[in-house]
Amino acid sequence: MASVRQFQVTFDCAEPERVARFWCEVLGYVVPPPPEGFATWADYDRTLPAEEQGAWFACVDPTGVGPRLYFQRVPEGKVVKNRVHLDVRAGAGLVGEERLAVLEAESARLIALGATHVLTQYADEENESCITLQDIEGNEFCLD
Repeated sequence: MASVRQFQVTFDCAEPERVARFWCEVLGYVVPPPPEGFATWADYDRTLPAEEQGAWFACVDPTGVGPRLYFQRVPEGKVVKNRVHLDVRAGAGLVGEERLAVLEAESARLIALGATHVLTQYADEENESCITLQDIEGNEFCLD
């Protein structure tokens, strides 16, 4: 049996490019170059049938290590909590007050970009602190 070597994470959303650009800022990702023969993604988009324009957008890790993120327009809005979410590892390797300070600073940066604070979980005997946020369309993710 062959093993999976690559995967992408797909987000259902209302505004694919807007959400993709938010996640580029969160993760340091970039928008890949447009298809050959097009100067911009907007130029490419204009060649599509009207119902397909703006239907999807993607961003990639410039180092090639992280998964591609794909954003696709869907007609329905978000109704319930995500069953899967991203953990953004902003405080990896840090503990206690130092970790919380880094998470709070990153949370403030992301809120300025349009994220919404949901919950701060403070360290206890078993777990370190983490912060739950929502992206610009209400998808939950954690800073940990």
